[in-house]
Amino acid sequence: MNKFEVETVIGEGAYGVVLKCRNRETGGVVAIKKFKESEDDAKVSKTMMREVRLLRLLSHGDNIVTLHEAFRRKGRLYLVFEYAERNMLELLEHAQQGVPDWQVRMYTFQLIKAIAWCHEHGVLHRDIKPENLLLNADHSLRLCDFGFACSNPTEGEALTDYVATRWYRAPELLLGSNHYCNKVDVWAVGCIMGELSSGEPAFPGESEIDQLYVIQKTLGGLTPSQNQLFLQNPRYAGDPPHPRLAPPSPRPRPAPARPVRRLSLSPRPPQDSSFPTCLGPRAFTSSTEGGATPTIAPRPPHPLAPPT
Repeated sequence: MNKFEVETVIGEGAYGVVLKCRNRETGGVVAIKKFKESEDDAKVSKTMMREVRLLRLLSHGDNIVTLHEAFRRKGRLYLVFEYAERNMLELLEHAQQGVPDWQVRMYTFQLIKAIAWCHEHGVLHRDIKPENLLLNADHSLRLCDFGFACSNPTEGEALTDYVATRWYRAPELLLGSNHYCNKVDVWAVGCIMGELSSGEPAFPGESEIDQLYVIQKTLGGLTPSQNQLFLQNPRYAGDPPHPRLAPPSPRPRPAPARPVRRLSLSPRPPQDSSFPTCLGPRAFTSSTEGGATPTIAPRPPHPLAPPT
């Protein structure tokens, strides 16, 4: 840490604190994640080593946060990342009516590219939310925080259901399923797109059971297999699987949001709900703002990227 000067604290999470720092030698600004506990804490050690491994695998993707270096000091791990001006949560706090359509398309396009890159490399992110989406002045987006991610789950492998923040959690996770796939990330992307469009969370449930009710009021009831999961889950003992109120008419959404929203936000996702489908040009064109698919200037070669 001697070569870095700490300027301010950017944020703090369950396992670490993120600092804005300046390199004393180059003057460059970076973000440094300092893990709170030493490697003697088995849970923290497992989390941080998984994050480092996955970042080294994925960092050369266009919309994945760049890991510059990792080092240890006094038993603690430090991760040095590229610095971003803000995250999407900060953007949404100042855009209570949503962002312009062109920004919805631009940010969603980049987020889909980031998650597609993860899925191509066998990684489920499992914690997509506005705080984990970094934004720069040129509107470029970076996906960060791989603490909940997992890599190459085998078919039928039991996975933890305690992942993702509640408002962005897919129904199968809310129902306690241990057998799910990359569609949980697709669901979260749809939630983000809706929030960008309206300025409000798509499904702001106050508890897990309320989250399920809010989803059903908008999208319809659970499937028979989901009902079975609900009835088997002791967390919901005594609760009905469906909300008692008649579902209201869903609020209209801006036109650019509809193609991916239809694909992502459904308790019954189609078999082709994959990101190559989402990245098609029809999902990112509109009669307004010229209708062009968003483009971002290419990143310079990443230091961890394999030679071509």
